[in-house]
Amino acid sequence: MGKTRLALEAAAASAGDFADGAWLVDLAAVRDPSSVADATATALGLPDVGAGAVIDQLAASLAHRAPLIVLDNCEHLIDACAELAHALLSASPGLRVLATSRQALGIFGEHLIAVPPLAQADAMELLRDRAIAVRPGFQVTDGNRAEVRRLCGDLDGLPLAIELAASRLRTLSVSEVANRLEDRFGLLTSGNRIARPHQRTLRALMAWSHELCTPAERLLWSRLSVFVGDFGLDAAEAVCAGDGIGGTKVLDLLDRLVVQSVALPHERDGLPRYRLLETVRQYGRERLVEAGEEQRMLRRHQGFYLAFAEGIADGWHGPGPLESMTRVSAEHANLRAALARGGDPQATLALTAALRFHWCEGGHVSEGRRWLDRALAAALEPTPVRARALWVAAWVAALQSDLEAACRLSEEAGDLGERLGDPVVCAHVQSLRGTLAVFGGRLDEAVPFFEAAVAAHTDTDDEIGALYALLQLGIAQSRLGDPHAQQICRRAVALAEAHGEQRAHSLALWALGNNAWLRGDLDEASALIRTALEKEQGFNDSIKVALMLEELAWVTSARGDHKEAGRLLGGARTLLRDTGTVLSTFGPHMVEQHDRCEDGIVRSLGRTAYEEALAEGANHCGPDEAIAYALRSRSEPVVTAPAPSPLTPREREVAALVAEGMSNRQIATAFGRSPRTVDGHVENILAKLEFNCRAQIASWWTANQAYTA
Repeated sequence: MGKTRLALEAAAASAGDFADGAWLVDLAAVRDPSSVADATATALGLPDVGAGAVIDQLAASLAHRAPLIVLDNCEHLIDACAELAHALLSASPGLRVLATSRQALGIFGEHLIAVPPLAQADAMELLRDRAIAVRPGFQVTDGNRAEVRRLCGDLDGLPLAIELAASRLRTLSVSEVANRLEDRFGLLTSGNRIARPHQRTLRALMAWSHELCTPAERLLWSRLSVFVGDFGLDAAEAVCAGDGIGGTKVLDLLDRLVVQSVALPHERDGLPRYRLLETVRQYGRERLVEAGEEQRMLRRHQGFYLAFAEGIADGWHGPGPLESMTRVSAEHANLRAALARGGDPQATLALTAALRFHWCEGGHVSEGRRWLDRALAAALEPTPVRARALWVAAWVAALQSDLEAACRLSEEAGDLGERLGDPVVCAHVQSLRGTLAVFGGRLDEAVPFFEAAVAAHTDTDDEIGALYALLQLGIAQSRLGDPHAQQICRRAVALAEAHGEQRAHSLALWALGNNAWLRGDLDEASALIRTALEKEQGFNDSIKVALMLEELAWVTSARGDHKEAGRLLGGARTLLRDTGTVLSTFGPHMVEQHDRCEDGIVRSLGRTAYEEALAEGANHCGPDEAIAYALRSRSEPVVTAPAPSPLTPREREVAALVAEGMSNRQIATAFGRSPRTVDGHVENILAKLEFNCRAQIASWWTANQAYTA
């Protein structure tokens, strides 16, 4: 009925009324109700690393925000969507949910807006617009108006049906399309009289469009139905070629399906992708089942994504980690489908282990743990795949602060690795043991584990593994006051540079900065940690950025800029809160130093000024904004009071309400003015203060309200 398009237009028109913007959660590709919260967290770009339920993490992250969330295609997940919407709306007074579904969610406060078929005039206009795209010069004239009206009437005003019919006007006249369509409707009506009229119409159109394809196009259509969400050409070629489709023919056939509007091309994060509309995909799946090909294609689908994930894991380190993250993120829906298929437990286990960097560094820790737990329980055989999955599961548990489970899993992985004679697993387990010792506050125990891990990774020619163990060794030695620590950290930096390893380079610089701080070289420490933050931009790693901001705050406080240190602690606190992680996860020494830094700031500024600095530094969304805030220019002179406000009294009142999180529409209601008037006030405020977003207005008001009253 065009519900999605209508929702997107509504969201675009009202996005300015929401302080935290409008976000689309496309649920068409989600099959498992338990994945609804995961899909929402992914769409909102919220990290998923806490040990608790994802729905609770979402509620906590959104509690102080006011976005508009569009939940699209809810009908097949109605209970899960209702639970999610209720939880989020209960947690956040400023949040609004716009859902598209064939069925109401059935929760308190829901307002229903029925979307009827297009009126005849609108249906005819849509047909004309879409026909022009495939047949330039097409117009509705006195000569064809009656046939256009008949065609739109036979299609019941369904936008999808009209668009598909318009694609046939490339080669057929309006009359020919209408006549062929009528024949198909008659056949389907006589075969399924109990189906609803609109379902008969849409199914008839699918059947008609299917019959107009060549046998090879039909075959590709049905095979493409195993993909969920969108897919790349490489996936289509690997999964769909063979047995009637030549390996070099997939691109040509896919292009022909695009021309016929069966497949739709689009771009995701700079990557060319294709997708089938859900109705088109479902129709193709029915044909695949009829042909007896469904299970074979699903096995090929899972096999492709296993090879894809293993290739991504092998190439994760190096000069192009952002590209790897982008590629695996684009395939998230298909990876979920491959994991959910089951079939071969060892293949599923191998896939969960191969996605280790996606889980741990891509912001999907909680989801990764659920898949790992499920796969490990289903594949108990003592295989190399299980040994690898066990140390990955231990890594994930450690990131969730579940040190007991992490220790148990790492010991099981180590025992199995030794039994199988797998030196790679044994090397990773040694690193994990060192990390867990650090998290437990046992720094003396951690050092020999990291030293053994460096040697073990070196013996297996895993220089990247050795590099990560080396930089962790340097951090542990620095905290213990070992005079060799600086040399170890510098060696890690040199190795990262030599391998073009961007992520490890940022970590090694951070480790070297930590060493400089512990040695009392505050200028060097600040410069190194800030450089490490620069290199973290774009990776969406909230935990890593939070820890860097935390330590930069310690250095900044030691240099005497207590207010800036408070801002940095506020940024770190927000990132940790949004991930459901606590600072104590990373060892008691972190908490002790945080408390010393906080006490120093409070003694210098006072509790009220410290809380204001925390609030100012916390006003960002995600790690990239936090990094940008931390790295902003600090060359401006420090003054005891800001310059006189350039805002009018009314604009100051509007700014105050923006800082409270109110939307333009809510402010208009409070003042008894039109939303357009308030829109003008907000635009004037942004222009006068040379800002570009509402968050900056809120920060400015918090810092300057004493002088703007």
